[in-house]
Amino acid sequence: MTAGSRGDVAPFTGLGHALVRAGHQVTLVTHARFAPLVSGSGVDFHALPLDPRAELESERGRGLHRSATGIGKLLRVGRMARSLVGAMTDDLLTAAHGGDALLVSASLAPLGHTIAEGLSLPGLELCLQPFAPTREFAPPMLGGGSWGPVGNRLAAHGVGLAVEQIFAPVVPAVRARLGLPAAPRVPWARRRTARPALHGFSPLVVPRPLDWRRELDVTGYWWPYDRATRLPAALREFLDAGPPPVFVGLGSATVPDPRRLSAEIVRALRRAGLRGVIQRGWAGLAADGDDMLTVDDVPHALLFPETAAVVHHCGAGTTAAGVRAGVPAVPVPIQFDEAFWAGRLVALGVAPAALPLRRLTADALTAALIRATRTPAHRERARALGTLVRAEDGTGPVLEAVGRWAGR
Repeated sequence: MTAGSRGDVAPFTGLGHALVRAGHQVTLVTHARFAPLVSGSGVDFHALPLDPRAELESERGRGLHRSATGIGKLLRVGRMARSLVGAMTDDLLTAAHGGDALLVSASLAPLGHTIAEGLSLPGLELCLQPFAPTREFAPPMLGGGSWGPVGNRLAAHGVGLAVEQIFAPVVPAVRARLGLPAAPRVPWARRRTARPALHGFSPLVVPRPLDWRRELDVTGYWWPYDRATRLPAALREFLDAGPPPVFVGLGSATVPDPRRLSAEIVRALRRAGLRGVIQRGWAGLAADGDDMLTVDDVPHALLFPETAAVVHHCGAGTTAAGVRAGVPAVPVPIQFDEAFWAGRLVALGVAPAALPLRRLTADALTAALIRATRTPAHRERARALGTLVRAEDGTGPVLEAVGRWAGR
């Protein structure tokens, strides 16, 4: 059970496929636009009514471009999300009936755990970012970094309270509907600390914090399910026609002026003497010329290993794909946890520096591209990290947890 953009969904397609291969019946509950992601995987699908892209492209969604970063933007997104949660509640309840266990993403945790409790189902929280408070770093949703040991933990509890407020209008009604007593007068941010959670990222990228309780584990990445075994013919032809290009994509992010941004990106690539594969994405990027190719959705697992570097927004999923491919990165974070993942790539030595989108110019991107593609240390560190990450089995701990419930 998950909600959000493609990056909030894709990792669970591969995890669901692994559970199917282990003999379980699995249903992915998320937005209808992502149904094709499980085609051929054996995973059933239950559609939620809202389209996240349509919401981002609405007047309300476009207003996020004008909002502040950090806590200000988080609160504004929270107000938007609060009005959407109620529209999904009935579908979430319907989907959960008849199940034997509920795996819930962190994006729906307060509501998901309430449903699991009301239906007497074992529930497990699955996180793509480290949400639990720690002294070691500030909350990823606020950009990471460090506010000091005490500040880091306080900020994480603050984020937890903000998430609780998103679900506050619907959780009491759901509890009553399921015959549950009113929730204890303890903030959700504190109640959730008693629950187990598995985190689908590599401990090589974010080591498990030493002050986390034992019920929290870092498993390794959950890779998206991909049926494709070869790249589209036009892309294959472009790759074979010259040296490895640079991939540029902003995933599910939207931008106010796609044409201007596309022009800056193309100018930077040409100044650096590099070919480019530009992913259109939700940002609407595009490029023309023999040295540039615009693509739509392409499996990152097939494309990234054939590139000289990847320029991306540092969403959790794209960051994972770049690390897996073993190629250098140019992080272009836009909001929320993206600055956190960008910081990890820089700290690991696979990226020269973060270049936030608001500071992206042709000159700045040219300099970053030259450093990323012409510095041997970045290539070697990326290659070594990719080799280690590809050897991890992130799905194993989830299979063990579900197997214990199923008696297998």
